[in-house]
Amino acid sequence: MSFIINAQDPPDDFEAPILQTPCQSLRFVVGQNVWGERLDKQLAVCLPEHSRGRLQGWIEQGHVRINGQAQSKVRHKVSVGDVIEVEPQQGEDSLAYSPQAVDFEVVAQSDQWIVINKPVGLVVHPGAGNWQGTLLNGLLFMDPSLTHVPRAGIVHRLDKDTSGLMVVARTETAQTHLVRQLQARTVHRQYVALCHGHLKGAAVLVDQAIGRDPRVPIKMSVTRPIAPKEAITQVNRQRLGTLEDQAVSQVTCQLKTGRTHQIRVHLASLGHPLVGDVLYGGRVIAGANRQMLHAQTLRFEDPQTGELLEFVSEPPPDMSDALSHTNWVEPKP
Repeated sequence: MSFIINAQDPPDDFEAPILQTPCQSLRFVVGQNVWGERLDKQLAVCLPEHSRGRLQGWIEQGHVRINGQAQSKVRHKVSVGDVIEVEPQQGEDSLAYSPQAVDFEVVAQSDQWIVINKPVGLVVHPGAGNWQGTLLNGLLFMDPSLTHVPRAGIVHRLDKDTSGLMVVARTETAQTHLVRQLQARTVHRQYVALCHGHLKGAAVLVDQAIGRDPRVPIKMSVTRPIAPKEAITQVNRQRLGTLEDQAVSQVTCQLKTGRTHQIRVHLASLGHPLVGDVLYGGRVIAGANRQMLHAQTLRFEDPQTGELLEFVSEPPPDMSDALSHTNWVEPKP
């Protein structure tokens, strides 16, 4: 089956054909107003729903023909009357919502929610560079009914290299209820962290808005941030010590808001970046080669019964090892 489309600028109500299979052939006829246009640019006009990079990849991989002949040069000039045939290929993002077997621990569950203990290295939601093998893929494999819940029931996230507790909704009603609890700041989320230096004072309330770093796009910042949003973290010191002759502090952090990299950014702003968090100024010591941050305690209201539920998870082995090898000079309260 193929679609024939005149390859001039499409009208405002132009709708690209919906692909039923990865290799359904599309045919375009170059119109009277086009002469000497690059092939990749012409395809970008005909297939605006795809990125230029993806279209160039299809050309270079031999999935585009002109007048029946394969054309692998993106700069090839098209002419009036040329028939362009394209065999669209599924991108990696096509696997974003596919069920896949993924390892994670289910701590507890009901017909309304699932509490999981996310391992280090597991991406929560599909995105650029991580279109499969995510927690979302694993949830769909575990419970196919989650296909009927937006984002497979995910209501909050943890960074890839942060471990610990998350709650997932099993129904849209439960998801709405949990999201409202998060918005009302009644969900209790407490993290345990190991940071550089000795934190002064038993408790610090960090109230600094967070936005995208203006110089490094993959970072967040409290210094001249782009589109900043309110961010509040309660930091409580547990004990002080040394790890490989470097001063460290074990702290707990309670989120009042939920911004990207919030704890990492706020601790770095205090001059106490997380051990292993090289993105925010931390250093790798004692084998700690990822941020030493673990979502230890989670408390929320059951969306169906109203019962207050609390779950606790101990840090994973790499963080437990770092804590056990620390020479504590101030005992844990």
